[in-house]
Amino acid sequence: MQSTAVAVSFGWQATLEIEECVVTGNRPVLYIVACGGRPAAQLEPFIRFAQDGGWDVCVILTPDATKFVDAAPLAELTGHPVRVQYKHPDEPDVLPPANAFVVAPATFNTFNKMTVGASDTLALGLLNEGIGMGLPIIVVPWPNVDLARHPAFDRSVTLLREWGVTVLLDSSRLPRATPQPAVFPWEEVRAELVKLRAGLIER
Repeated sequence: MQSTAVAVSFGWQATLEIEECVVTGNRPVLYIVACGGRPAAQLEPFIRFAQDGGWDVCVILTPDATKFVDAAPLAELTGHPVRVQYKHPDEPDVLPPANAFVVAPATFNTFNKMTVGASDTLALGLLNEGIGMGLPIIVVPWPNVDLARHPAFDRSVTLLREWGVTVLLDSSRLPRATPQPAVFPWEEVRAELVKLRAGLIER
């Protein structure tokens, strides 16, 4: 069994994990990025689904996502450390380079920062490099419905789609859109990931 570890901070300097698009063995590498929202606590079934679909999964958390996620079981499940902070530049890379990303959930904050190149978290730094490399990225923004009406949010949706990012958004299902509790669209994310994997195979 592979040893596991939970990510820790090694300081402020940045050395990112992505160096080139490489498939490890016969499995492409999927970075699942989770931000600080309740759906982050539901990652485990989605990770298992991705693994069953042939992905080597690595988990990246924003600092606020750690309020909802117990990293140790996810590290054991994936066989990779769960990363939260930038590592020291002298430390070796501990994750294989990514072939694709799923950001679920993406908070209003992280989603909008993706469009301006902000890299104040490891998650954003990796996503910015992924956009620059043209890697497939699926993003599921999960603001409440009032934040979704903010002009900056609509601009971010348009811009990211123009850049080739897949944005899964149904405003009628967002938190506070109805009196009922909002249900995160994991089924739609699974379906999109299946299409993405099929596209990699066709290449």
